[in-house]
Amino acid sequence: MMNSFEKGKLLVISGPSGAGKSTVIGRLMELRDDVCFSVSVTTRPPRPGEEDGKDYFFVTPQHFQELAEGGYLLEYAEYVGNRYGTPRGYVEQRQLEGKSVILDIEVQGAGQICRNCPDAVSVFILPPSGAELERRLRHRNTDSDEKIRERLLQAKRECAEAGKYGYIVVNDDPDAAAREVNAILTAEKCRAADRLNLVTEVLIS
Repeated sequence: MMNSFEKGKLLVISGPSGAGKSTVIGRLMELRDDVCFSVSVTTRPPRPGEEDGKDYFFVTPQHFQELAEGGYLLEYAEYVGNRYGTPRGYVEQRQLEGKSVILDIEVQGAGQICRNCPDAVSVFILPPSGAELERRLRHRNTDSDEKIRERLLQAKRECAEAGKYGYIVVNDDPDAAAREVNAILTAEKCRAADRLNLVTEVLIS
């Protein structure tokens, strides 16, 4: 009988603040049971209710530096005085278990991932328009006008990098966008390079 086990993919998802990445990822995870979200390593202290190994892997700055220098992180960066990174071992273990691992990551980190993992599947989530992006940011009621202007300028810089990704998905409707990402992941898992072993099994059976 043919062995149906397949190694999971590494799915890198980027997009500007307000593009709706988290919503699309949430809907995608409702569509499939073979995906999981990556757990990052961070030097920041846990917030109330956060669990080590579930929300983040919480480490000391010294341990983080050792992980980075030892090649144990697929990418890492610093935000507001704390360091964050994607643990190679966690991602590879989940892939070996057949899970495709989702990374919600900014453009710079995505570039590091794709250099370190050439077979990663990269998707850029694009808002339907600049006006809609601004509407979404204002609808949050969490940022000042100045902060919104900063986010919109940053969004333009990030969207200029979209052509470096394997796929672009426009998030006008989160359900439709999630179905597109789902189709991308399914197609990537059907690549001939990943299934040649199945051909061999048919020929020798």
